[in-house]
Amino acid sequence: MNPISQLPRVALAVGDPAGISPELTVKLLVDPDVRAAANLVVIGDKRILFAGAQVAGVELDLPIVETVEQMPSDRTLLLDLGHLDPAAVKVGVASKAGGAFALENFRVALQLAQKGIVQAVCFTPFNKSAMRMAYPSYDDEIGFVGSVLDIHSAAGEFNILEGLWNARVTSHMPISEVAAHIKTDLILRTLRFTDKNLRAAGFEEPRIAVAGLNPHAGDGGNFGHEDEDEIKPAVLAAQSMGIRADGPFSPDTVFLQATRGMFDAVLTMYHDQGQIAMKLIGFDKGVTLLGGYPFPICTPAHGTAYDIVGKGIANLGASRAAVLLAAKMVRRTWSDLHLVSSQA
Repeated sequence: MNPISQLPRVALAVGDPAGISPELTVKLLVDPDVRAAANLVVIGDKRILFAGAQVAGVELDLPIVETVEQMPSDRTLLLDLGHLDPAAVKVGVASKAGGAFALENFRVALQLAQKGIVQAVCFTPFNKSAMRMAYPSYDDEIGFVGSVLDIHSAAGEFNILEGLWNARVTSHMPISEVAAHIKTDLILRTLRFTDKNLRAAGFEEPRIAVAGLNPHAGDGGNFGHEDEDEIKPAVLAAQSMGIRADGPFSPDTVFLQATRGMFDAVLTMYHDQGQIAMKLIGFDKGVTLLGGYPFPICTPAHGTAYDIVGKGIANLGASRAAVLLAAKMVRRTWSDLHLVSSQA
């Protein structure tokens, strides 16, 4: 593809059909910023999508195809899998049928990206309970992506709010197990991974603040030793590699510094240490990026909002930001490739 003349193609998997995902998907299809940034390949069932259009008060007009071979290359469209009757979905209730629907949409989107038919993948919110009903071994998106793509190298989740990124050393595990995983090698590996992904998104020299594990980053050993014994050596090692990392900082103030523009990203030690801060800063704008794959995978950071489904009031902000970030990252890749080829 010519990075000058073409829009990126982004696969958009419709998420949980019992929540706000169909409504958000429809709103993305008519959003002017999204239309200017990417051609969407929406993956789902036309009956679910048109039900979402009715909720959103939007009149849809787009090509609908049933096979990849029928897909035009330069237009937004719906790939209709025809796999869920809306009558099988109870609004606001997680179900096995809803989980199977979302998982199949996501699987097809990933396969399209793996084949190079699209350059990025996005999805509107999933419901993990529903997905586990349909796929009992489902743990999280990273595990599912790895199984579909047969890629089991380093991958990680970033939460992004406008210009601020949050990465984490540990993710979906009990708090009781976190401290045992806070080791220098894992922290350093995460710092390198974070720096690499920030650069891929356009940061020339990303500044990364590293949060401590304990209150006041251990307070010189009074509240634990992980900060001095494990986190600080990782920061120093990263600095020796040219990574602009600093810390460990007290976890209760590090996000204040970051939101004031002192850092581009905060590396936290566990899931809620960063998630609580990011969602308080901007719940309706946050994006989750799955990094470490050959293409961007983005989704809004919020959930399926069963409490407001059917009211037509779902906020598009985070979903729009997810698609725009994915398109931006594709264009960054195209620009880098174009620069290399022009210098060859």
